[in-house]
Amino acid sequence: MNNKTIDIIDVLSLRGPNIWTYRPVIEAWVDIGDLEDSPSNTIPGFYERLTAWLPSLVEHHCGVGVHGGFLMRLREGTWPGHIMEHVMIELQNLAGMQSGFGKARETSKRGVYKVVVRARHEEVSRAALVAARDLVMAAIEDRPYDVQGAVNNLRDILESVALGPSTGCIVDAATDRRIPSMRLNDGNLVQLGHGAKQRRIWTAETDQTSAIAETISSDKELTKTLLQSCGVPVPEGRIVNSVADAWDAAESIGLPVVIKPLDGNHGRGVSTNLRTLPDIEAAFLLAEQESSDVIVERFVLGNEHRLLIIGGKLVAAARGEEASVVADGISNISELINSQLNSDPRRGSSEDCPLNLILIDEADDPRVVLLELARQGYTTESIPPAGEKILVQRNGNVAFDVTDQVHPSVAAAASLAARIVGLDIAGVDLVAQDISRPLEEQGGAIVEVNAGPGLLMHLKPADGPARPVGRAIVDHLFAENESGRIPIVGVTGSHDTTAVSRLIAWLLHLQGTYVGLACKDGLFLRQRHVLKKSSDNWDASRQVLMNRMVETAVFENSSKTILSEGLAYDWCQVGVVTNIDPADKLPEFYIEDADQMSRVVRTQIDVVLPTGVAVLNAADPRVVELAPLCDGSVIFFAASASTAAIVTHLEQGQRAVFLRDGHIVLASDKEEILIGNAVQDKSALNIETVLAAIAAAWALGVSPDLMRVGIESFEPTDAVIAA
Repeated sequence: MNNKTIDIIDVLSLRGPNIWTYRPVIEAWVDIGDLEDSPSNTIPGFYERLTAWLPSLVEHHCGVGVHGGFLMRLREGTWPGHIMEHVMIELQNLAGMQSGFGKARETSKRGVYKVVVRARHEEVSRAALVAARDLVMAAIEDRPYDVQGAVNNLRDILESVALGPSTGCIVDAATDRRIPSMRLNDGNLVQLGHGAKQRRIWTAETDQTSAIAETISSDKELTKTLLQSCGVPVPEGRIVNSVADAWDAAESIGLPVVIKPLDGNHGRGVSTNLRTLPDIEAAFLLAEQESSDVIVERFVLGNEHRLLIIGGKLVAAARGEEASVVADGISNISELINSQLNSDPRRGSSEDCPLNLILIDEADDPRVVLLELARQGYTTESIPPAGEKILVQRNGNVAFDVTDQVHPSVAAAASLAARIVGLDIAGVDLVAQDISRPLEEQGGAIVEVNAGPGLLMHLKPADGPARPVGRAIVDHLFAENESGRIPIVGVTGSHDTTAVSRLIAWLLHLQGTYVGLACKDGLFLRQRHVLKKSSDNWDASRQVLMNRMVETAVFENSSKTILSEGLAYDWCQVGVVTNIDPADKLPEFYIEDADQMSRVVRTQIDVVLPTGVAVLNAADPRVVELAPLCDGSVIFFAASASTAAIVTHLEQGQRAVFLRDGHIVLASDKEEILIGNAVQDKSALNIETVLAAIAAAWALGVSPDLMRVGIESFEPTDAVIAA
């Protein structure tokens, strides 16, 4: 019986560095059944169908390394697992989630392959995997397939799970500086850095954004009062409680005026250039729907501007422009808006569009547009005379970059306004005719100071260059020499990894460091046993990295954890490999021998920082072979100083830890430090366990005296269980 189908047996989400790459991937185990006997060049019409559906596959170099390389493999003959890999990559690319990395490898079981593809968002990649399988099968069986429908579905999933553009640009900037990031919820709350060195962002708000400052900024009258008291130019005005009161205020201030809600945002409920009682009545009712309190202010002549202040410095500025249409004498205003304004590719409803659509349907709450048209004597159904210009919207189009035009005194006023309110990141709104001149010369004024300002207008301006606002926020949070990293120690190997991890954490604890430890014995914080069950998994390690108190982290990583989840961190300061047992294998992961296991264990050494240290067992040949793969330095350990790897290592001026006459020796070139006969009473500990832990502690600067005390006082079964 023929079984020419592709079954997805299992899917692993490797969310950190893994045996394939440093980045998160989806690893799918697929069974191609009898298709193992049907490479692509034996299936009539397969090549033509697949390339017609996905012509952009020509961009895939594949292992050939040239443009069109994958198509060459396709014509020569390759198997469905490999084809699925490339189709999955291309579907993700077409959906807007760039993914260039992929692998397809046979397992020891005939017809079963591991298909591995970069996964920036697991939900999208899982859906892309299924879509890739279905598409390949449709091409094999000569059935129709809705490629665009599949891409649209992936795009919808991506939009629902991806970070917003403002948060995304900050995370990207942190990545460029090699600052690690962790998403803390399904929204835009992100941790930059680890443990005690972390900072948090939520879109354009940070953990330095004061709640008091945010409250002040949401109260426009209080903000204006504070700014005015410090000499910042603001428009005169006051709170009003009725239409009659609004008219009295307008007459007192002097027409024209602006009416807006006291605690509104994003321009909702704001009406400008009001000159008549009917206009003021309509504007008051509009603002009242946004807030219980309404403000009447002097109308400041000029364009709206948004100045982005980060850490007291002007980083970007954008100007607003009125939106208007020109009548053709045939179309009504609704049709003119759609044909002349909403047809602009820069306008849209998604976060990626710098300009918003102008909504005129009643269901879309077009109150501001309708009010503006009514003031000119029109409705959306009116057909004005040909050539007449009709103002549709006065604000909401602040997306034209003017950063390089801002006068220094204007930048200083905006910076002062942010400091007065108390915001570390602020969107300062001001009105001026010419942003390149001082405000005082033209009667300009600052009208609002906003917390959590949107960044899209500066990232994708309707006109002008994009500004590196994400980098400015990251540089504000982290000094130039800061990476947000704490020292991380990763321990892996076949045996004794739990004991090594516990002893390393104990030695670091004695140094006065707040240590977080995740190992098979549980989760420990400062030697308190806070989680009793096995913590040999991703979640426990992430708990350590999220803890603001943790100054150093120690993680035990079994081979199974590396294969099923990946590492919970991107880089480490110290990577320890205790040993690789020749009998080791994990057949449930298709790891059949010690050589394959070595490639698994290598993952821990691949992530050692260039400034870090690999601690390796010099008595284990397979472990010794990992030394050249480390980007940092290496400390070998072994029970005997005559171990070949140690002798050679010391001759090269490197460091080693070994035992001589019962004494632990720290050796570097020709210098030696004796720890003393510290292991004689620790028969429960394997000597190599002690040596590995001592080497890791040495790499992290623990003093020899503390090492001695630590070994003498360590009790591996002693744990205080938290209540």
